[in-house]
Amino acid sequence: MAQNTPRLHIISYDIADPRRLTRLHRYLSGLGIPLQYSVFVAKLSPRKRARMLETIADIIDPRRDDVRIYPFPQHGERIRLGRQSFPEGIFLIDGGCDLLSLSKS
Repeated sequence: MAQNTPRLHIISYDIADPRRLTRLHRYLSGLGIPLQYSVFVAKLSPRKRARMLETIADIIDPRRDDVRIYPFPQHGERIRLGRQSFPEGIFLIDGGCDLLSLSKS
């Protein structure tokens, strides 16, 4: 995989202040797809990830807040139990980093 190839990332957070929580949630809503209220998946290039980290650092209070970003394994095993993990009409493609189908019928 080329170094600049976008890959999936799981972003989760626990924000102590409601104002910062709202700001971060709005920002991430424009960047990725919410899986749960405080968990997002986003397809990020290294450059986009670096910009995201700078923006998040400006939003949070590092003494009180916790943000975690996990690169999704390129060919890792994916297991899902229970209800669909993604909102209706959005699918994770199993063949690699070709993330999401956003088409709504």
